[in-house]
Amino acid sequence: MKISSNPYRGGPKLIDCAPCPSINVARASELMARCLPSDETPLVQVDGLAEVADLWVKDERGRMGLGSFKALGAAYVIARHAADLAVAPNDTTLSGRTYVTASAGNHGLSVAAGSKKFGAKAVVYIAESVPESFADRLRAQCAEVVRSGADYAASMDAASQAGQENGWTLLSDSSWDGYYELPHTLMEGYLKMAAEAAEQCPETPTHIMLQAGVGGMAGAVAAYARKVWGDEPQIIVVEPDSAPALQASIDAGACVFADGPDSIMGRLDCKEPSLIALNGLARDADRFLTLRDDEVARALPAMANAGIATTASGAAGVAAVMNADVRSALGIGPDARVLCILSEVPE
Repeated sequence: MKISSNPYRGGPKLIDCAPCPSINVARASELMARCLPSDETPLVQVDGLAEVADLWVKDERGRMGLGSFKALGAAYVIARHAADLAVAPNDTTLSGRTYVTASAGNHGLSVAAGSKKFGAKAVVYIAESVPESFADRLRAQCAEVVRSGADYAASMDAASQAGQENGWTLLSDSSWDGYYELPHTLMEGYLKMAAEAAEQCPETPTHIMLQAGVGGMAGAVAAYARKVWGDEPQIIVVEPDSAPALQASIDAGACVFADGPDSIMGRLDCKEPSLIALNGLARDADRFLTLRDDEVARALPAMANAGIATTASGAAGVAAVMNADVRSALGIGPDARVLCILSEVPE
């Protein structure tokens, strides 16, 4: 466990050329109501897992039938493209357009589902290590699946090259120098989840635990939390200790590559942060926390017994608050009201 306090909290952008996350939830909600229905997911009060007054878990396992909050991201971008072309877009609106991406998990499903809904083609590059069961889930959403490279970074390079060679739209859930517009819109889709959670919480949380890979979900939720709750909640970003891309960047005061071994928190095992998310979290997060794989693995059986079974990636925020050493280090006492995100279904 390592905890870093954020010296940039409330300050100007850390990365000048990159935007901060959107907080325009009305824009996202209007589009989804019009052409991308997304039923509200529940906020569950979970008792017995941590010595706190309230543990509220936003359960994203049923989101849009895709098993993850990421259903709100890429599919939202594609829906916005369709809505730019038609008042009532349908399954032919984006005929002839192809979206390409790389994925080790749920982002690819969102690209595939959004493409299918509006008549586009989806090509999803996956690394050789990605299970064939995930490839089958992508194919069930009519995506073309291409295996390339030993890891996610290699598959993303291949996807980017294919996009350039074929005139396809590269749709990533991360952002880097010169690539901001689509990931900024994608993160805006996550505001639907954040707004639901804010409405569902019976009181203002004292602490919000947000697990992060490149930081898209954490950045969007933190930005919206500051909009509705101001400075009251302590916002803590949780990463694997082998992939502390955001924590290392905050410590360095610049975007850095945080190399390390593979983590069982595979969806969070990202070595370089999204620049948009880094700007938002530098402004909005209070602390950055890393956990070891074994610290998260120990939490999974108890979470399953409590009715919130998920993966190590989906569990990281809850696992942090279950850890007595973490609670002590962060000052999370027995009167705390803690909000966490259960981000995906178990595999």
